[in-house]
Amino acid sequence: MPTDRHSTWFVLLVALFATCLIVSNIIAVKLVLVAGLLLPAGVIVFPLSYILSDVLTEVYGYSLARKVIWLGFLCNLLAVAVITVVGLLPAAPFWEGQEAFERILGASPRLLISSFAAYLVGAFTNAYVLARLKVATEGRFLWLRTIGSTLVGQGLDSAVFVTLAFIGILPPSAIGPAMLTQWLTKSAYEALATPLTYAAVGFLKRVEGRDAFDREVRFNPFALDGPRSPP
Repeated sequence: MPTDRHSTWFVLLVALFATCLIVSNIIAVKLVLVAGLLLPAGVIVFPLSYILSDVLTEVYGYSLARKVIWLGFLCNLLAVAVITVVGLLPAAPFWEGQEAFERILGASPRLLISSFAAYLVGAFTNAYVLARLKVATEGRFLWLRTIGSTLVGQGLDSAVFVTLAFIGILPPSAIGPAMLTQWLTKSAYEALATPLTYAAVGFLKRVEGRDAFDREVRFNPFALDGPRSPP
């Protein structure tokens, strides 16, 4: 039976989730060309956070997933704050890497705000849609829940980020294609990872003895604690 103690597997998932978020933000500054598509390198890692969020919501429920989403946000914020402070510290006279440090790690405030806003909107939407679909399908069709929630969550994530980060910088005609490219790439990533998601969910449900159904839960993203009530 589930207890209030968090298992080793849960802690591992949380650690992987936070790591994916932090790493994706750091490497996003590099643009890569994949199959003819120009993408930020963060696309390689960031979709993993959605897969991990799906597993967390499916096995442990929306309430715990909500806490993990906020924890990931705070970890990311801490990483950005530390990098910013280090960038402002005076460099040693013989060290010649200050310019490279600022260029790679010194993301503009606009990009950071866009990234944080997109993450919160996309992550909470993804968890909400998956939890709702699980109840609606009575726990069947895991592939429908994971892919469906990702299509909605990643769609909003891409829309919010590209709009806030590049409106007024890119021509209006380029905004839509930029959103579409990121959305389809991230969603395709999730779809291809479906067998891995099935394996992880099945394993965790067996070893944890958990299979959450969020029939009575507050879906308010800010309700970290408090009494449960019908949705």
